Amino acid sequence: MEILVPILIVLATVVAMEFVAWSSHKYIMHGFGWAWHRDHHEPHDNTFEKNDLFGLVGAVMSISMFALGSPLVLGEAAWIPATWIGLGILVYGIIYTLIHDGLVHQRYFRWVPKRGYAKRLVQSHKLHHATIGKEGGVSFGFLFARDPGKLKAELRQQREAGTAVVRESAGA
Repeated sequence: MEILVPILIVLATVVAMEFVAWSSHKYIMHGFGWAWHRDHHEPHDNTFEKNDLFGLVGAVMSISMFALGSPLVLGEAAWIPATWIGLGILVYGIIYTLIHDGLVHQRYFRWVPKRGYAKRLVQSHKLHHATIGKEGGVSFGFLFARDPGKLKAELRQQREAGTAVVRESAGA
């Protein structure tokens, strides 16, 4: 029973990180952080992208939580739940790296899912990349993929309203 609370904190943090990722992707990466994120939306042959710097931001968040929870760092002032929050952020970062960078963008391995949730994840993120520039767009999250048909309809509406420039290949 003693381990249940830390496990719940880690799991709650992983879920919360999806909302942190969604909002930072929509409002920071496609806002004032576009200078770092732009190359992720443009074709290139580089191994690394400026966009990878956002991973370092996540690492700093996780390390900071580990430090806040560590009696070795803060002594009696340590807040132990911060350790489990730091672990949740780390777990989310690993999942993000495997799914977003690995599965969707195939930076580490080659596998194209033919069905199921993995296919839906890839489709919804490809629809995120269907816009040109930082304006408009759909599917800013990474792990909770919405119905691709609904995302295409949103892209179509954005194109018709003039709030986004959508690539013709997107089928929206």
